[in-house]
Parts: sequence; structure tokens; C-alpha cells
Amino acid sequence: MGQRPLETTESELLVCIKCRGVAAHGDEDPRRPGRQLYDQLVEQDLPEGTRLRAVECLQNCDYGNTVALRGPGRWTYVYGNLDAGQHANVLLEGLALYHGTEDGLIPWRQRPEHFKRNCVARVPPVLFTEPRLDPENDS
Repeated sequence: MGQRPLETTESELLVCIKCRGVAAHGDEDPRRPGRQLYDQLVEQDLPEGTRLRAVECLQNCDYGNTVALRGPGRWTYVYGNLDAGQHANVLLEGLALYHGTEDGLIPWRQRPEHFKRNCVARVPPVLFTEPRLDPENDS
């Protein structure tokens, strides 16, 4: 069964289900912590215009559970050090803020605290305006 294409106005929260970060439910839960985080989010109401997707791996294994926020024409953000028991609501708040932007750039002061301290990467959209390269002011 295939996944439907991303709508031009949708934003996605991608959750690595293979992450082996800190377990939210203790050692008795056989699921990997990344899967626990995904399962916790599945139970929540997502902000309108967004969707949740599981991914195999985001290659950030040394920094706990990892997610990415992306959308057409928006910057993509990758965040780590997440815990299902503590950060599901933070992710939903961040997803709503992210989706509320045209370009994915949430103003610094509006970002959830966890986003400020645990951003792994920021990737520009496929189409973007390159910065002006001025060798005299390149210091």
C-alpha cells in the first residue's frame, strides 16, 4: 500500500522508529524508544494541515530519538534527544508553529525550548534564494 503524495500546503512530522534513545516506558516495553515516540504521537490530534509519518532511520543515532519537520517550499528541521514521555506535546506545538509559517522558519523566541537546544540540522527547500556573496563583507 503506497503513501499518498504530500499536498502543497501540508507539513510533515517524520519520526525515526528505529531510534534507540531513552525508553519512555521502562525496560518492560519491547518497542524501541523511537517507536514508542511514534506510537505516542499517533494517539494525539495533529494540527490541521499536517501529517505524521514513520521513517526507518534519520542517521542521528548518537543523539537519541530524532524527528524531522518538512513541507513543500519550507526549510526542513531535524531535532534529536526526544523522549516519548516528555516531548510528544512539544513536538505537536512545534509542528503547529512550523506549519503556520510560509517558509518553515519559526522565529527563535517562539520556538519550544527543546527545539532551541536540540536542532541537529536545518536544510533549505529545494528552491531557495541564494545569499548574496560579497567577498568584502565575508568575515
